[in-house]
Amino acid sequence: MKNFIITLVFAFVTQAFYAQSAFDKFDGQDDVTSVIVNKKMFDLMSKVKVDASDKETQQYISLIKKLDYLKVFTTKNPKIEADMKASADKYIKSAGLEELMRINDSGKNVKIMVKSGASDTQIKELLMFVDGAKNDETVLLSLTGNFDLNEISVLTDKMQLPGGTDLKKASKKR
Repeated sequence: MKNFIITLVFAFVTQAFYAQSAFDKFDGQDDVTSVIVNKKMFDLMSKVKVDASDKETQQYISLIKKLDYLKVFTTKNPKIEADMKASADKYIKSAGLEELMRINDSGKNVKIMVKSGASDTQIKELLMFVDGAKNDETVLLSLTGNFDLNEISVLTDKMQLPGGTDLKKASKKR
């Protein structure tokens, strides 16, 4: 019985670790630009004093209090693009994400997948993969926390994230 419990705990810890590090292999690679923001940084950012009349900044502060991790990886290297696509597809299947929307525009393919929370607009995890067309960058974005999809446009405006325009479209259509 003791071995069974240890095995069960190990399985859950391994799965949780995998979920947080599925894309970490792209961090630090040549030809990959990465932005990684963790919970500690979001906590620090949320402590900034804002003017009570600045509603947009107040919405931004409210949102970042709900976020755990943001990871963004971009590249124009075809070999790394293929690896990112394969990693994203594998992760989507293993993490149980559901498709929020898909966009195909002039050869650029955008997939936005989510793991829903308590309500239709509540999100625990958002994954966006933008398959770059011709000279565009391929973007892999992972955002975790407990946030409302309608709040995402505030984040994309303030942080100027790659693929932010596509995320903004998703939040308006949901």
